[in-house]
Amino acid sequence: MNIIDELEWRDAINQQTDAEGLRELTEQKSISVYCGVDPTGDSMHIGHLIPFMVLKRFQLAGHRPVILIGGATGTIGDPSGRQTERSLQTLEQVQANVDALTAQMKKLFVTEGDNQIRLVNNYDWTHKINVIEFLRDYGKNFSINAMLAKDVVASRLESGISFTEFSYQILQSLDYLHLYRNEDVQLQIGGSDQWGNITSGLDLIRKKEGPEAKAFGLTIPLMLKADGTKFGKTAGGAIWLDPNKTTPFEFYQFWANTDDRDVVKYLKYFTFLSKEEIDELAQKVETEPHKREAQKKLAEEMTRFVHGEEMLEQAQRITAALFSGDIKSLTADEIEQGFKDMPTFEASKESKNIVDWLVEVGIEPSKRQAREDLTKGAIYVNGERISDLELEVTADLAIGGRFIIIRKGKKNYSLVKIS
Repeated sequence: MNIIDELEWRDAINQQTDAEGLRELTEQKSISVYCGVDPTGDSMHIGHLIPFMVLKRFQLAGHRPVILIGGATGTIGDPSGRQTERSLQTLEQVQANVDALTAQMKKLFVTEGDNQIRLVNNYDWTHKINVIEFLRDYGKNFSINAMLAKDVVASRLESGISFTEFSYQILQSLDYLHLYRNEDVQLQIGGSDQWGNITSGLDLIRKKEGPEAKAFGLTIPLMLKADGTKFGKTAGGAIWLDPNKTTPFEFYQFWANTDDRDVVKYLKYFTFLSKEEIDELAQKVETEPHKREAQKKLAEEMTRFVHGEEMLEQAQRITAALFSGDIKSLTADEIEQGFKDMPTFEASKESKNIVDWLVEVGIEPSKRQAREDLTKGAIYVNGERISDLELEVTADLAIGGRFIIIRKGKKNYSLVKIS
């Protein structure tokens, strides 16, 4: 299957500058393709992954991917999708973010082989250009009228846009020209909000290299969930790729909890499963939705891709233990992940009667209620039902010497940290 045919089947194409020409080019030879990200933070979130998964598909189809980290454009800020000016980061913070994103990209995408992904930083060529060169050699090629007509700028005219952010599309265009000349890049891909920046780059290439220059642009559709909300956002915020921001267990659970209406779309976008495998899972969504096999496969594929096999197995262990109540099978680190967002209390290592302990910690409002719940068998300590009113809670009960898990009723878990 041609790469363009595959992207169309996966519903991963929004706009193309020359669909017929790009298809013909990709069938004739291996090409270099680039996608960029600005270092506005020290980690990508899952929304950032969308165009890079497309870039990975080009690599698997035998093409040569180039990942651009925007060390220069990141100091300015892309106005796309915003109604207010960005707060400028210090150059030191931008560089720290560049280093973090570079390491993240290498972990996710760099592999051995002839079509290994190349990482570049646009600061390397942009910082050498002085203001006179910028205005004469590049600014002269941009019409203010055309720039104002771009959606990304037009949407900001009412609220206002600084010259700094207004000039962003010139810098990104310069990137495409540089990569066309020096890396033989003939295709830029990006999100749908990047269409104006991509077409500006193509205009610059043709003005500098001639109208017959073979360069193309392709954007990916904006992804919305079935309920109309933005993909990748939860009540707790963004789903990050950095395990220190979003634990592998939380990452796994995000995908495992995907709505039936979205899961096939996500399988197409984010996994490298074949059409036959995805069609089979889509059928199971229709006939056996209660088994959630498509969601489990999606969570498995994505957690393995981002965090590796070991972290996937850990996330699955935590999930299984929470489902079965077998809390003692977990390590302290796994408990820390699995109970991160559950009510948390603190207790000392001092030995204390279970009734007094439950009240002192704050899990029960009174000794009377504690005795009643214990007598009814509604209290579980580390997964074991406790009904003995004389039980002594000691530090020996703490898993890994750090945590005691209390369950009250069927689903009310609490995490007690032993200090």
